[in-house]
Amino acid sequence: MHMRKNWLFLILATSFIIAQYTSNAQKAVSGRNSMNDPTRVISDDKELGLALGLFVQGSYFDAIDYYQDLRSRDERNPYLAYILAECYAQTRDYVPAAHHYAETYYLDKKDYPLSAFFAGQMFKQQGEYKQAITWFKQFLADNKKTAATNPLDNNFNRTPTQKEYKNYKKLAQIEIDGCEMAMISIKDPAPVNIFNCGPNVNSAYTELSPYPLGDTMLLFSTLNRNTLEVIPTRKGKVDYIQAEHFMIAKKQAGYVDSFQWPLPFTDGGFNAAGAANMANVGNGCYSPGGDRFYFTQCKVRDSFRFVCKIYYSQFLEHKWSAPMLVPSVNEEGGDESNSMPFVAKVGKKEILYFASNRKLQSRGGYDIWYSVIDPRNGTFRRPQNCGKAINTKSDELTPYYDSRVGKLYFASNGRKSFGGFDINVADGGPSRYSKVQNLGYPFNTSADEFYFIKDPVGKPDAYIVSNRIGTIALKNPTCCNDIWRIQYEPRLVIIGKVLSKKDQGIMPQSVVKMMDQKSEMTTYSSEDGNFIFNMTRNHSYVLTADKPGYTSSRATVSTMSVKRSDADDTVHVTIYLDSIKHSFSVSNIYYDYDQATLRAESVASLDTLVNFMKDNPSIQVEIYSYTDGKGTEEYNLPLSQRRAQSVLDYLEKSGVDRTRMTAKGFGPKNQVAVEFAADGKTDNPQARQLNRRTEFRIIGDLPTRRVIFNSAMPGSMDQQERNLRQEADDEPDPAGAKAPKEEGDN
Repeated sequence: MHMRKNWLFLILATSFIIAQYTSNAQKAVSGRNSMNDPTRVISDDKELGLALGLFVQGSYFDAIDYYQDLRSRDERNPYLAYILAECYAQTRDYVPAAHHYAETYYLDKKDYPLSAFFAGQMFKQQGEYKQAITWFKQFLADNKKTAATNPLDNNFNRTPTQKEYKNYKKLAQIEIDGCEMAMISIKDPAPVNIFNCGPNVNSAYTELSPYPLGDTMLLFSTLNRNTLEVIPTRKGKVDYIQAEHFMIAKKQAGYVDSFQWPLPFTDGGFNAAGAANMANVGNGCYSPGGDRFYFTQCKVRDSFRFVCKIYYSQFLEHKWSAPMLVPSVNEEGGDESNSMPFVAKVGKKEILYFASNRKLQSRGGYDIWYSVIDPRNGTFRRPQNCGKAINTKSDELTPYYDSRVGKLYFASNGRKSFGGFDINVADGGPSRYSKVQNLGYPFNTSADEFYFIKDPVGKPDAYIVSNRIGTIALKNPTCCNDIWRIQYEPRLVIIGKVLSKKDQGIMPQSVVKMMDQKSEMTTYSSEDGNFIFNMTRNHSYVLTADKPGYTSSRATVSTMSVKRSDADDTVHVTIYLDSIKHSFSVSNIYYDYDQATLRAESVASLDTLVNFMKDNPSIQVEIYSYTDGKGTEEYNLPLSQRRAQSVLDYLEKSGVDRTRMTAKGFGPKNQVAVEFAADGKTDNPQARQLNRRTEFRIIGDLPTRRVIFNSAMPGSMDQQERNLRQEADDEPDPAGAKAPKEEGDN
């Protein structure tokens, strides 16, 4: 197992180890001085040994300080660059981790062949998806034919075996697919609001395992500290409040999802059960009937190994029983970890779900397992693996089963993801599952997401645990996990058709565009003339279609009055396409006699033209303006030019690109109405008004301005656009270093 996975054990158990080892390390190096201090007494070799000790013990924050000091005097040492990258990756500080992995690659990619792969992962976890794809592709290009079997060296790096390379190549492609998925999903987010639960729930350390108690309280596990501190010990005993423990927070009366100051969870003495064993407790949940409470107790063993066991307590005779190990699930004294229990009804069966790294029948890493609870006597049957539909060769964690909809939610880092761990959902259970899919954005981000769980009553809002940007930071913005609140919005959908204006027939092979009031566009590639969009509240939308040789009508939809408590809603719209007419008149554009200034009553017609030009961005037009027959042609010709120019100026001020328009004045030419009676003397004012007109001629359909989808090419329109951009872009510059070169580059 690669050492970067050590942080996972902190998720499974606690995060206090960082503070514990930090104190010991600082005492050991109390003679360390600044590198610029002439009285500096510690040697490089000793400092390297101390840094290595910190790294092995898991005190990555302090190890970074020492390795940075060493590297300042040896900048081209690939080992120091690599080990710094490892430290930053362990603390989930993605930006410097990516930078140091990239530097390692340039300094010594032969001895550190996985540095490109890990650089890709760190760019991915920043949300720099294009950079990440570049590095994953570079890793694949560098390792087309690799079969090295070098042993582990003293630098905590080894060249993988041929089998391991094969696995890394598969992972690299999965990571690329995840980046592609993320870039598409971010453009079409799910209708939810997600916000941090705030300082009354979250601290600078990691918070875990939210468990809603009805709709008024939240049970969770926490260290409840905001600074790096030494954990005090008293004759081998640790106060439970200093270790990971349960707390409970009530919601503020009258405030939506705002929490009061948390209090220790005193039911059953479960916190004290952890303190008595110098262990961390968390991952609490009740049985469906509420008469059993399940939780995890985790201890630290030799070599920084966490071992977690699942306990349960039963409510008997008005009190909770002493916690007991769940039989058959745990092996007494065994080295495997069993954690993250969740109990739910699946059909008529009561099922205990949990995560375990047991080896027998494992798919690899941590898997989701289940045990059927016998309804006759409450015993637990032999655990079964949830199967390959759920579990991968990597890690699956934090199972939650929603009995109301028959779905299993879980975190995984072995599938296409937005970053590291993502929340996935599957139908079925307990042994068979189908329709496994990523929950998408914004449930998942480029960071890590765990512990998705819905409210048990009412509208199914939810909680999630994540280290996404916005967490209360300890040492870096993404080091630690917070609990986040998910508020589901009503699902608002537009379903529509694109029809021919001429015969009302379906118009296939068009691109439908939805633009909101902030000019943010979403597109849909319609092969068959049908389309669908998701909407959000407090928006106004304009929908048009784009197809070569046609102009589009528009449809408008508003969600400004929709409330979060409203039911889901679907709006049906129709967009019409019309063959391009090369000339057309716009009525009701008026000028005063002998003037080029637009009259106020012209604005409505001009705004219709503005919409037409914006809805059809590829159209290029000439604006023709005419005068009546009064006056000389020498006078009327420049007057008509000024009138045409005034229309162009109005369109430009309204947001139409000036380069799409040309203004031309024709004076009294091409009259459409007779201004004088047959005697040649009687004036006709109505006819003169008709001759003072403005016409438009479409002179071009610019393909560079059209949203084009080529159905003969593979992929969606978004994928096609992305591929074209990627081909056109230069190789990106990863974190200040040069971009990797392809094979054969000079």
